[in-house]
Amino acid sequence: MKPFLIAAAMAGALILPSAASAEADLKDLFRQEQNSLDNLSGRHLRSLRTVSAPRSKTRPESISFTKDWVDGLPPAAGDEEWRCLAEALYFEARGETVKGQFAVAEVIMNRVNSSRFPATLCGVINQGTGRKYQCQFTYTCDGYKEIIAEPKAFERVAKVARAVLDGVTVGLTGGATYYHTTAVRPKWSRTYKQTARIGVHVFYRPNYRTASSE
Repeated sequence: MKPFLIAAAMAGALILPSAASAEADLKDLFRQEQNSLDNLSGRHLRSLRTVSAPRSKTRPESISFTKDWVDGLPPAAGDEEWRCLAEALYFEARGETVKGQFAVAEVIMNRVNSSRFPATLCGVINQGTGRKYQCQFTYTCDGYKEIIAEPKAFERVAKVARAVLDGVTVGLTGGATYYHTTAVRPKWSRTYKQTARIGVHVFYRPNYRTASSE
């Protein structure tokens, strides 16, 4: 056999095993990726499927926490998640100051970001609904129909909800995931860590660490 044919044959012998090895490596990568996806929790899969809209970051110092500031914001609108948060703020905090409304919204967002609660706003707000006085937010299970009778108040809290969803972060509650009004003192408040008191609400964080408090 001529020298150049021998060289070509030797080169071919070297190329073929390399290609087979590359194919095997690729198959291994596919298998590893599939195993990783199979082991992801439902929460993480939902986050991978969700494409978030860009958020317009607003610095806390640009918020005045006044009704005039809120009234100056553009009319609020959004999807079901926005509606759930707006309604929660209306029924839970419409009589609070603007700062207090942001604080309540922050607690709800902290729950969404914690693995100990549902991964959506509507899921957090409606957790336990259907069992009287066994829900997380009393207005969803107190037996009364939710009627928005104060349109102006709803318009304001809807703007607060929109601002929070658009990326306004204020850090008012120290990572709190619980609160109660000053009119009551639930048993859990004796063991949880109080983190803030704003208006008629007192805010708490459990003694275990959560994703929102780390």
